[in-house]
Amino acid sequence: MNVTRAQVVAYRVAAQQLDRSATDPMKLAVLDIGVQDFAVHTGLMAFDARLPEPPTSLAIGPGKPIALAWTLRGAPHLHRRRDLDALAGAMWPLSEQDAAGRLNETGPSVARAGINALDQWQTALDAMRAVVSKPTAKGAASTAVTRKVPQPMRRYCRVCKAEHVSDSAMRTTALAAGLELEPGTAPPVLVPRPNAKRVSGPDVNQLRRLVTAYLTLLGPATPADVAGYFEIKTSDLKQHAWPDGELTEVTVDGKKAWLPESAAEALRTARAPDEVRLLGPFDPYLQARDRAVIVPDKAAHKTLWPVLGRPGALFVEGDVVGVWRPKASGAKLTLTVEAFAPLPESTWRHIDGEAERVATVRSASDVTVVRS
Repeated sequence: MNVTRAQVVAYRVAAQQLDRSATDPMKLAVLDIGVQDFAVHTGLMAFDARLPEPPTSLAIGPGKPIALAWTLRGAPHLHRRRDLDALAGAMWPLSEQDAAGRLNETGPSVARAGINALDQWQTALDAMRAVVSKPTAKGAASTAVTRKVPQPMRRYCRVCKAEHVSDSAMRTTALAAGLELEPGTAPPVLVPRPNAKRVSGPDVNQLRRLVTAYLTLLGPATPADVAGYFEIKTSDLKQHAWPDGELTEVTVDGKKAWLPESAAEALRTARAPDEVRLLGPFDPYLQARDRAVIVPDKAAHKTLWPVLGRPGALFVEGDVVGVWRPKASGAKLTLTVEAFAPLPESTWRHIDGEAERVATVRSASDVTVVRS
């Protein structure tokens, strides 16, 4: 099956419901892989881009249907609460090298510690499970965990001017330790999940389901794309969880990639998108690892995906044609929109409408769009 970039984009727009065909937040397809939540309302903005009406009263947090937790890549994500136990098994390290990567350690640093990476990961997990028995701020949890881990697992922090357990060790083990996050807290507050399943090892079947979900939403993709998204080793992914028998090979503008067989017809028949959206900085659409498919002009990549201060993306009819940044002052919100090339007035009218939705999500009473 040979397809073009335009067909892939059209397929992803439909698969991710950017056509606003979803009606129930709990049934949003992107929740199958999680929605990253960063800074002010980025998770809700991803919901807004896919729902008919701006979400203003979603049930998110401890005891609610949608949970916030440190999950993929150690970053905070929104997930269906019922999916968390399965996700904990899917995110368990698959090998010694995989564990070192999750801990943000190198082979030599693990060797110097004299404790293999899998043991370090398990030690951090056990400590997290033991010390967070009630809502606990991250700093207090770090202090308590540090007391429980051996000296070689502590790292000197220039900010704190003290040695403590690494941030990566806390973030990547929190879900398996049965912990979630209290939304809207800074610094983050960790909360034990009542009745969380006690996970004790990798669940490759659940990981395979997660990989299939990625390929369904952000495919066609390669094993390297998928491994990069989940921050696992490509070799481990291919050995343990690549769903070979369920996939169709696709050639995208000359490059081989894979898609679930069940999605092949949807790719073949996807309509050209006509949507205008203000996508948040960490919207699932922008998280695919084949960035050249999202934005063919590599010169724009540094603008769209800088190391710090990532902007939102102006998405028009299948292409990212600019970036946007919000600035709040009390109840007033200003969105500065920088288009990469001139846009027709009809598109700017759509942008104004999307800006009103962003203001609603952010509880702003007034919004102004500044063209840059």
